[in-house]
Amino acid sequence: MSSGKIVKVSGPLVVATGLSDANMADVVRVGEQRLIGEILTMNGDSASIQVYEETSGLGPGAAVETTGSPLSVELGPGLIENIYDGIQRPLEGIMKIAGSTITRGIEVPALDREKKWDFTATAKKGDKVVGGDVIGTVQETPSVLHKIMIPPRMSGTIESIQSGSFTVLDTVAVLVDDKGAKHELTMVQKWPVRVGRPYKHKYPPKTPLLSGQRIVDALFPVAKGGTAAIPGPFGSGKTVMQHQLAKWSDVDIVIYIGCGERGNEMTDVLREFPELVDPRTGESLMKRTVLIANTSDMPVAAREASIYTGITIAEYFRDMGYDVAVIAD
Repeated sequence: MSSGKIVKVSGPLVVATGLSDANMADVVRVGEQRLIGEILTMNGDSASIQVYEETSGLGPGAAVETTGSPLSVELGPGLIENIYDGIQRPLEGIMKIAGSTITRGIEVPALDREKKWDFTATAKKGDKVVGGDVIGTVQETPSVLHKIMIPPRMSGTIESIQSGSFTVLDTVAVLVDDKGAKHELTMVQKWPVRVGRPYKHKYPPKTPLLSGQRIVDALFPVAKGGTAAIPGPFGSGKTVMQHQLAKWSDVDIVIYIGCGERGNEMTDVLREFPELVDPRTGESLMKRTVLIANTSDMPVAAREASIYTGITIAEYFRDMGYDVAVIAD
């Protein structure tokens, strides 16, 4: 972790010097309000920083502090039913602290640190495990059984594991790797958003996605693992179609990203989504949905980050074996 000083401010772009120990894509905290930003380029000890928040009031001489890690998301119980902004700040959690207006530089953890989850161990002492293996489950919502997995690129033998009621930061198991080092495993793992999560095998997109819309399935079929676009002008029904796809498609998890939307459109989404009834269970569709609300007043880089955030969360649920629909509006 290193710190530097601002030498130039141009809108959301900030140039700072004295950051020789920093790396490209590192997350930084800028100024007294600790605005969140990301290093775009490095030139010697000078860094060009994209700030994800309003930079009014910043000027030369203000401090910049690096976190030493890239933009990452927290993955664990508590994702489902949550509403995040583009860099995974929980909007409902922010509202409880700061009211209806997001305070600049506010820091709220993505996953609730106090809520306890009922963890049921499925692995046992002595089991040999590798990254992606399921060691336990949490019934996160009536629709989603959250599978607690060994973090990627980690392997070893389970030394101890226990069922019970835990927060996401409590130790649920201890892993001993091949070198004899012990690792305390919790129910949360962090992953950089611009790095794809590893997989053993990539399947070709040949299984059809049953969208529940006969006109789509008949004339514009989409494959699971494939992509599709819905082009159209304002008011043509793109968002309504996406709501229908989220509700009726044969997927297990829905990640809905409002990327660069106008505030009133995003408000409509946040109001309507909880009212959609899941045809599978009769519960609210939010019981298997994660919403990412990134409005058009945020910088372009934050809008881009929202897509990466949504895809990373989707890959996490994919690793559990679930079919996930990522819908970016």
